[in-house]
Amino acid sequence: MATATLTKFDYQVRDRSGKLVTGQLEADTQAAVAAKLRSMGFSPISIDPVKETGLNMEIRIPGISDRIGLGDLAIFSRQFATMINSGLSLIRALSILREQTTNKALGEVIEEVRNSVEAGNSLSGAMAEHEKAFPKLFIAMVRAGEAAGMLDQVLMRVAAMYEADVKLRAKIKSAMTYPVIVFVMAVALSSIMLIFIVPTFEGMFSDLGGELPWLTRMLVNLSDFVTSIYGVLLYLGLPLAVWFTYKRIRSTEKGRHGLDALKLKLPVFGPLFHKIALSRFARNLSTLMAAGVPILQALEITADTVNNGPISVAVRDVQESVREGESINRPLSTHEVFPPMVVQMIAVGEETGNVDGMLSKVADFYDMEIESTTESLTAMMEPLMIGVIGAIVGGMVIALYMPMFTIFELIE
Repeated sequence: MATATLTKFDYQVRDRSGKLVTGQLEADTQAAVAAKLRSMGFSPISIDPVKETGLNMEIRIPGISDRIGLGDLAIFSRQFATMINSGLSLIRALSILREQTTNKALGEVIEEVRNSVEAGNSLSGAMAEHEKAFPKLFIAMVRAGEAAGMLDQVLMRVAAMYEADVKLRAKIKSAMTYPVIVFVMAVALSSIMLIFIVPTFEGMFSDLGGELPWLTRMLVNLSDFVTSIYGVLLYLGLPLAVWFTYKRIRSTEKGRHGLDALKLKLPVFGPLFHKIALSRFARNLSTLMAAGVPILQALEITADTVNNGPISVAVRDVQESVREGESINRPLSTHEVFPPMVVQMIAVGEETGNVDGMLSKVADFYDMEIESTTESLTAMMEPLMIGVIGAIVGGMVIALYMPMFTIFELIE
């Protein structure tokens, strides 16, 4: 018996408080989607099938498409918060989320979490059994929300935090995509010329005799090396060696710290990486503190999730100082990775009792700085990379045409 193919539908509904909610569901028909939404306590406004053709077609790659990313967690958190706010029980909300998620891996995890909650465990305890799916920060936020009786509000904060992180990563990718593509094109064009075009000219030059210009001789020698066995091994082996060396260094705590410190000192991208790390530090710590997570635990989780060695070390120093009764801003001021503006903002927050609010403003400030920096880098990199690829290809063309003057003399 053939299995029926489910269709994915975009929907717009209003919850019991009148708020507009959007999302996606898979079902046989629009009527089935409407029935499911009404059972969730929503009032359907529009239900339309998702068109998956051309560039919009979903491409599933085994091992990649089913990974649980920040975007999946953001959608899960926002939908979960909406259902809890609408009065649905945890078991019912998790059952609905299990049915409507399009990520198979996340769906399986939600099913196991639902079974664990149904068996009597707390939601945070059930999620803690799946640390690969739910980060430490996520679990701490849920635990704090359960303790304070404001789980829906905390989940909304988690969703906003992850959405901001996804947006941040998209900005970084947009800044890095252009130079990477141009670099790959430069390598590909250079390789094609060295492997296929230069040997043809070399044969023509040798038949006519005469001495080649030094630039042409260098290009011919480079072509001979690239087409030799040693050149092939270098082309294939060097990228793999660099990649495995990087992964090996990155696998150790000392190596990660060294690479992160090096990233912050890069001439062009270093300031961007620094702002990204500061934004992530401020937003993570602000979200944890606003949710009611104890300060020592919030600092520990922030150190684990900031993804930057020097800042992580600084946060751990702050944690030890706070444990001994000191303020947050004083130990931060001893670390160069934290600009005076950040330290002063936190100091003001401590004086006014609004540290989480000040940290949120710091994160927003650096998000704007990152957007401005990425736009400037993109505008600067475009002509620079075009000049680089033009110099490489143009230099090769000039080197190949320089002997033409000698050839004309030999023909005469």
